[in-house]
Amino acid sequence: MPRFTAAALAVLALSACNSEKPAPSPSESAAATPSFVVPMASNDPAAGQPAPSEDAARPVMQAQVVLERLGFLPGVIDGKTGLSTTNAVTGFQKANGLQATGKFDDPTMKALGRWSNIAATRVVTIPEDFARGRFEPLPKDPAQQAKLPEIGYTSLEEKLAERFHTTPEVLRGLNPALAQHAAARADAVQQRKTLNPPTTSPLPPEPYRAGLQIRVPNTGGDRIDPAKVENKGWLATLATLGVGDAQPDVARIVVSKSKGTLEAYDKADKLVAVFTVTTGSSRDPLPLGDWKINGKSYNPEFSYDASLFWDVPDSKGEHLLPPGPNGPVGVVWIDLSKEHYGIHGTPEPQTIGRAESHGCVRLTNWDAARLAQMVTGSTKVSFVS
Repeated sequence: MPRFTAAALAVLALSACNSEKPAPSPSESAAATPSFVVPMASNDPAAGQPAPSEDAARPVMQAQVVLERLGFLPGVIDGKTGLSTTNAVTGFQKANGLQATGKFDDPTMKALGRWSNIAATRVVTIPEDFARGRFEPLPKDPAQQAKLPEIGYTSLEEKLAERFHTTPEVLRGLNPALAQHAAARADAVQQRKTLNPPTTSPLPPEPYRAGLQIRVPNTGGDRIDPAKVENKGWLATLATLGVGDAQPDVARIVVSKSKGTLEAYDKADKLVAVFTVTTGSSRDPLPLGDWKINGKSYNPEFSYDASLFWDVPDSKGEHLLPPGPNGPVGVVWIDLSKEHYGIHGTPEPQTIGRAESHGCVRLTNWDAARLAQMVTGSTKVSFVS
């Protein structure tokens, strides 16, 4: 299976999305790998064994975690039957010869019943290594962002939400004892983004900490064989996002502008994955046609050029932004043969399928990481209306 390094992509001049230019980052180095453990990995019951008991019934969330494990991605796991979940259900129905209603109808629930012993949630203990990090508000100004070592998570809550493919708000709903303190800190972080000059008052304490037990969506498929992931920075990213290295090989992908979906097919032309995506806007439309994958850049830097964004003043200038999950293209850039276009992650997972993009195909960070494990230089890409 051919692989591409960020060094191979460094010569690319990317601008239609609208100035992405992935480049090598420190995470591309061949430094020795420390002892490797996937934080808070899933541990499912064996076939035929009952699901662990839960504190409440969450049927939609349970279906979402099953669909995600099967490759039909509901985006944010939130226990709601929204756009992304409808797309995931439709994909599952198409792949299993069911009528594509997009609804949890009786035939679909019967088919999903094979995985009824997979719980909707599980309780985890936050590891010390996972809780360690630089958590602070990010400046809005690109010039200030360029001075940071990375564009990382603003809080441990945000990092946990990405690890379990959800949002801070959903985590608070699952952990009501933490909700008030978490919301107060999140409000303070948001205020720091808007105050000019920024306040120097201390933030409320982080309610999440190492050793704390919390309830999270029961995401799975997070096992990783470190020997099969050459890029050790990418290995750490996969572990942080709870994305396993074992993914199906995909021969072609189809991005639908009208549906807002990315469908992935294997070499037997079997539908093996469906993602909800953001596909551009009226000003930066999706470039319909057939394309190739030039390569992939893991944890890319971002070449910011304000003159290429119609909604940003040119006075913002040009800056090389450091890598990080809250960077403009998230954790990965999949470069396409259509000049300046790619498929990438996002710092705002809750907007996928709703907000517009600057022309490229955007997914949640965890979905983009999963897709990156599926595609190669031989994968065909079609953008359709």
